[in-house]
Formats: sequence, C-alpha cells, structure tokens
Amino acid sequence: MINPDILDYNEKQSDTDQEICALLSKIIDAHLGDSENKIWHAHPVWFLEGNPILGYSRQKKGIRLMFWSGKSFSEEKLNIEGEKFQDASIFFNDKDEIDETDLKRWLEKSVTIQWDYKNIVKRKGELIRLK
Repeated sequence: MINPDILDYNEKQSDTDQEICALLSKIIDAHLGDSENKIWHAHPVWFLEGNPILGYSRQKKGIRLMFWSGKSFSEEKLNIEGEKFQDASIFFNDKDEIDETDLKRWLEKSVTIQWDYKNIVKRKGELIRLK
C-alpha cells in the first residue's frame, strides 16, 4: 500500500509531473506491494528489509527514477553517473515516456540485485552486495 505521504508528494508536483509520479507509484506498488515506502530525505523511496532500493524525485532534467543498485542491472536505458556507488537512473518528462515492460523488469531486478545501503555508515562507506 502506498504511504499517504507519497501520495501527498505526488499531488504537490506540477500537472505533468503529477501524472508521471502517479503512474510510477502505481506500477511500483503493484510489483513491490510487500515493500516499505515512505518519504525519505524529502522524496518517495521504497525499501526491502530496511534497505533502500528505489525512489524518485524532481530534478532539473525531469522526474528522476533512481535504483540504488541499478548499476548492477546492466540496463542500457539506466544512466550511471558516479563510480563510487551502485545507483543508476532514468529521467521522465512525460508519462508516455515510461515503458512499463522496462520498469517491471527493473523492479524485478531491484529485488534480486541489492547492495547493502542500510549499513553503509557502519561500514564507513563500503558497499557490500547482498543479492
């Protein structure tokens, strides 16, 4: 079930961004129904066993959908910006840009491929692969 705070976040976006966020949260919730979801660092984020796996936020380039372990997904459409962490993203400026088949595949990978961000502070910034 989608946290009401995420629905509030979605509603506070511009019309076009509202459509993108509503569609993303609907698809994510349908495929990660057992996950915890909440506003974390001012953005909607989904967690499995306390480990953040994906989230989205408004940035200059559009709505950024980020997968914490996305670098390991080996997906062409996901952009890898840094080298230190395992995150990868895609930007949307219209809901029609969301390819549901791709998104579902990435959601499956977000469950089966995870790096341990939950304990990154304890490990002094070192990331260890969980799955």
